[in-house]
Amino acid sequence: MEPNIKEVANRIRALREDMDITAAEMADATGRTLTEYLAQESGEEDLSFTFLYKCADRLGVDVIEILTGEDPHLTGYALTRSGDGLVIRRRAGFEYLHKAPHFRNKLAEPFMVTAPYMEEQQDVPIHLSRHEGQEIDCIISGTMRFAYEDHVETLHAGDLVMYDSGRGHGMIATGGEPCTFLAIVIKPHGEGAI
Repeated sequence: MEPNIKEVANRIRALREDMDITAAEMADATGRTLTEYLAQESGEEDLSFTFLYKCADRLGVDVIEILTGEDPHLTGYALTRSGDGLVIRRRAGFEYLHKAPHFRNKLAEPFMVTAPYMEEQQDVPIHLSRHEGQEIDCIISGTMRFAYEDHVETLHAGDLVMYDSGRGHGMIATGGEPCTFLAIVIKPHGEGAI
């Protein structure tokens, strides 16, 4: 199942209104201008992971509740078989497969990510994102060019990078093929959302 952007945006708006939180407060919490926030809340613009997690944090809900409308319910363990999970497509062809969407009170968010190889990205600066917490990326197949502020590294299958995700970071597939990696996003201080 892949979440519908308009439905996700409507859930954010409904939760915000139910909690008497103004759009200006949400814009501030997500690091957006009011105009940018309203465009995302209306579903006119794509919703980045960072935006979704910051909304979930401010609204006090699990990001899966925003994405699916369901509250995660498993507490002992959650098993997700190969190829299964919550499919999320965001950011220029990247495909994220959330590998534990039904596990409640997660301290980390595990994603199997496939970054598409895009020729036009090879000779331009990599877009940098920021979100609170830490992240671990382990390359499964392909090659990744990883940027961390002004450092750039090339990672291959079996390589792993762990970093402070509150600082500028980004990645692209390189080498002429997609790059698949396991991304484990660790929430700050084991609580809240990224």
